[in-house]
This record gives sequence, C-alpha cells and structure tokens, in this order.
Amino acid sequence: MGRSVEGAVRAQRWAQVAVGCAGAAVLVLVTLVGLRGIGVMVVGLLGLGVAAAGVWWALAHRGATRLFGVVLAVAAPVWVLGFLVDSGMGVASLLAVALWTGAMTAAAEALRQDRKERTVRETPAARPARPVLIMNPKSGGGKVEKFDLVAKAEALGARVLLLDGQDVSELARQAVQDGADLLGVAGGDGTQALVAAVAAEHRLPFLVISAGTRNHFAMDLGLDRNDPARCLDALTDGTELRIDLGSVADRPFVNTVSFGAYAEIVQSPEYRDAKAATALGALPDLLANKLGARLTAQADDTRLADPQALLISNNPYETGDLLGAGSRPRLDGGSLGVLSLRVDGAAQAAELALRGEQAQGLTVLTARQVTVTADTEEIPVAVDGEALTLPTPVRCEIRPGALRVLVPRDRPGATAVAPLRNWRQVGRLALGH
Repeated sequence: MGRSVEGAVRAQRWAQVAVGCAGAAVLVLVTLVGLRGIGVMVVGLLGLGVAAAGVWWALAHRGATRLFGVVLAVAAPVWVLGFLVDSGMGVASLLAVALWTGAMTAAAEALRQDRKERTVRETPAARPARPVLIMNPKSGGGKVEKFDLVAKAEALGARVLLLDGQDVSELARQAVQDGADLLGVAGGDGTQALVAAVAAEHRLPFLVISAGTRNHFAMDLGLDRNDPARCLDALTDGTELRIDLGSVADRPFVNTVSFGAYAEIVQSPEYRDAKAATALGALPDLLANKLGARLTAQADDTRLADPQALLISNNPYETGDLLGAGSRPRLDGGSLGVLSLRVDGAAQAAELALRGEQAQGLTVLTARQVTVTADTEEIPVAVDGEALTLPTPVRCEIRPGALRVLVPRDRPGATAVAPLRNWRQVGRLALGH
C-alpha cells in the first residue's frame, strides 16, 4: 500500500523545511562571517574526521598508539570549539548548528512520513483457555519476582513453569502435548526465540513478557518494557499480530545474528563480567585480521567480501546500528536486514564518520537469504546475544508470517527512531517527486 495523499503532502512540507533550514545554516555562516563561514564548516568537518581517526587508533591499537588515539578523539572537538570562540564566530556558529539540527530533525520526519503506510495487521483474538507461561526467575536481574509475575499470571488462569536449567524448547513442547493453547515467555530474547519457534511449529499464539535485560523484541512489538506485568493484559484483552521469524542454521532468532568481531568477543568467558575491557583487549587483533575467521557472505545476489562485522536482523533496523540497539519499524516485511562493515584504517574511519551510510566500508541492504562462509570449519555466532559456534556455511533465512503474537490491545507502542538521513531523497521530496 502506498502513501496517502495527506502523507505525501506532509513528507513534502517537512522536506521543504529541512532544505530551508540547511540552506539557512549555510547562509548564516556565509553572511555573518563572510568567507570565514566556509572555513568554519571545513574546520568542523576536519575536527569530526580527526576525532573518528582517533577513535579508530584507540580501538585498533594498544599501548602508546591507543593513548594517542584517545587524546586525539577528545582534543579534536575541544580544539574546534576553541577555534570558533577565539575567532569571534561562536554566536554565528551556534546559530548555524541550531539551524542544522532543525534541518536534520525535519529531514528525519520527512523520511518518516514518506514511508509506505503498511503496519502489522491486527486481528481479534479469543481469550486462551489453557495458556502456559515459561518464566526465568534469573532473567533481567530477577524481574519475575520483582513484578510478582507468577502470582499475577496464575490469577489470570495461566499455568506457570519456572525455568531452572531445563531445555526450554523441550519444556515448551511438553506443554503443547499437555494441551496448551498459548505459549509465553518471561525471559531474554534468546529464550523468547526458542519458545517462539515451538509456538510457530504448532501454530499457537505466542506471548512476550518483557522480563529480560534489554527486551529489544518487546520494544519492537510496542510492549511496556518498564512494567512486564502489563504484558499479561493480553490474556484477557489481546489482539493478534502475524510477524516474521528469522532462522540461522535452523535455529530461530527474533532480533539479530552477529558474525565477525562482536561474535568473536562475546565468546570470551570474561565478556559477561568485563565487557569493555574484553572488547578493548581483543579488537586490535580482530581488526588487524590476526584473530578470528575471514568471512565471506552472499546476500541474495550481493557478495560481501571479508567483513569485519556482519549483522543479520529479522527485518531491517531503522538506524543501521551495528549492535542492533535501534528499532525496527516493522516485523512483517518478509526480509532480513543486512549490515556489513569493514574499516582498514584511520582514513576509512574518518570517511565513515563523515559519510555515514554512503561510506565505502559500510554496506546496508535487505535480503531473503544470507549464506556466510569462512576459512574455518566453524565460526562463532551471536544469536540474539547468545554465544554459539556453528559449522560453515551458515545460512540465515526469513520465515514470513511464521509467528502469531498475542499482545495487549492497550500498549505503549514502539519507540520512534529517526531514520538514516538520505539528503538526495529529501531533496526529491521537497520538489514533490
């Protein structure tokens, strides 16, 4: 379904505001400070590039080079700020920054309005008669006990199974054999995916309870992540969504599958207790190809050679975020999101900071199937945050509409996230194309 006429008009107006603000920002610099305004822009871009190069040296090296990178990453923006103040262009520059911020905000809104209007279809859902909910008491730092989820679920007629080292998939299958007409999980996204696969296999509705640590899946379903008990409202006043389910080597995933640097790092036993220190210790060797497998991926007809980091998601994330920390505007698009990154030096790191999605080392696309091969028989893979080792080749696929999800009729809704700014598209929208 395409945009409505009203949506097209709103997109054009926001695009015109974005172009106007961007033009005004440049005009302020040129008019108020003359040709020095061009210098301000050059200095600002130079500072951003130098800071990005410093970040690269801090991540990709150790010892004195790493320290130099940290100093450079901090000193570059401080120097830019000092240059503007000393040159008497501080006020004009702040006005230009405010206008540019307005341009970026308006551009995001224009692109958001330009999206095709197609939301996940909701269908009426009957109240389940024999719901079974599997709860992990340790998940999310003890949210099951904190929010009294067991008692609240049982008061609504649900049977609760507490997870204590059992195979969660077998637990779910046994619940189906015992007559469950709904399966639900209070736990992390990895546990959610395993039970979701059983629900999809038996065509049963699935209930997500946001009792994990980050609850990315619950966020994209529009559920309340601050109060997991509100998810239980679906048992009495629910509506059904039909969404996609990802598959990696025949294992389900609801969010992401990561290959490369991140997957290598999370394999370390020290990672859980010291994430930053573990990552900083491993990254220099990973980025220099001294550690880890050399990957190649085939995303439909596109070949991705030797990526340092590869992220496959169940439907694309809006921000192109490397760790999947953004959000997905939809979960029923029938495609995998694919993000491939390779940065070989400080110059490419600066290019990535300045050009974003248009940088040479970054590839963002969608595919129905992605096959990952390597120069080793097995590779580390992070599936919904869980560290696994899988034999190569590893195949990722999308299963459109495989999962029936029961959600409360009254729910907060997904967090809106600004899309990547495509100024060429914004310009076309401003002209009414």
